[in-house]
Amino acid sequence: MYPNYIKNLLQVEDVIIKKVSLGLFNTTFVMLETKPKAHNCPKCGNSTSRVHDYRLQRIKHIPFGINSSILILRKRRYACLCGKRFYENYPWLPRYQRMTKQLIMYICHQLRETVSYTHVAKQANVSIPTVIRTFNRISYPKPTKMPKVLCIDEFRGNAETGKFQCILVNGARKHEHVIDILPDRTQSHLSEYFLDIPRHERLKTEFFVTDMWEPYRDIAKTFFPNAKIIVDKYHFVRQISWAIDRIRRRLQKTMPVKLRKYYKNSKRLILKPYDTLDHEQKERCDLMLLYNDDLRKAHFLKEWFYKICKEKRYSIIRSEFTNWIKNAESSGIKDFEDVANTYRRWYKEILNAFKYKYTNGPTEGYNNKIKVLKRVSYGIKNFSRFRNRILHTCG
Repeated sequence: MYPNYIKNLLQVEDVIIKKVSLGLFNTTFVMLETKPKAHNCPKCGNSTSRVHDYRLQRIKHIPFGINSSILILRKRRYACLCGKRFYENYPWLPRYQRMTKQLIMYICHQLRETVSYTHVAKQANVSIPTVIRTFNRISYPKPTKMPKVLCIDEFRGNAETGKFQCILVNGARKHEHVIDILPDRTQSHLSEYFLDIPRHERLKTEFFVTDMWEPYRDIAKTFFPNAKIIVDKYHFVRQISWAIDRIRRRLQKTMPVKLRKYYKNSKRLILKPYDTLDHEQKERCDLMLLYNDDLRKAHFLKEWFYKICKEKRYSIIRSEFTNWIKNAESSGIKDFEDVANTYRRWYKEILNAFKYKYTNGPTEGYNNKIKVLKRVSYGIKNFSRFRNRILHTCG
């Protein structure tokens, strides 16, 4: 039964284990052969069982722990009456290959992780070009269906098609996955891409989640007329943080050196929600706000907006948000006037974010995974391979 255990470990069919030995550099060699049987001639189709000769072939297999494994197969070549010579076929060995199907599947499975081709090549005991050629067989077609919740964003891929690439994600809860990767984020390319999607599929999309980039909103209105456009919460909340931080930095330039350093080192007290501070931090924050009226007024507007974000009743959110915009426009602080103007332009889309609670969180998570993948690979310039690797890893 000993050979049967090894055969089950190898996961190869219809073979006879002859010998197992350990070679140099932690390599396990397995000598094996198959039982003779009749084969059909690839030329004339007649059955023949006449053996012409034998040869030994080294075949790489999946590793056993830290040991790489090599199968040494005693192959038969058959002779047909028509004069054709041909080798027998094996279900676990692809034609013209020197590695088993199991090893190919192992390589493809390892590439689902955020690791480099070099790492996978070392694990599988093959060369880096072999890993790349194996992965090039994988191809992900363009999707023909659109999800209920479509999230769109860009990331810095630095591929051959440009600095930025575009990512489409299914944002439905518990069904998040990457739909496709586009070579760039230009409006012309996005229009061409979505035109190829059947109209009845695009009409099924109910929510279109995006950041505050105008071309994305234009694309949504043109190709997804039934979808409610939602601005990602992070992108409009950070406008408030940026505004109050600009005021703080501008104020620091007028301060003495010691006070300037104190405001710089304590900026988190102003940026964080006031309710999350402890008693000592609140006293320090109050003391900092006494220094300037604009900073104190900006801090009040920031805290007001944070309370709106915590509110769960949509009717109150809508009325408070409208009042907040009016107060920011009449605050006399240019930074918050600009934020109010931005909120006016995206008024409906921001309210949709409060109402339907969808965000671009899944997309940002995949973007972070793409950054890790790009870093461990030291960049991937070939866009087709880059796209397939992202879909293979994140799809």
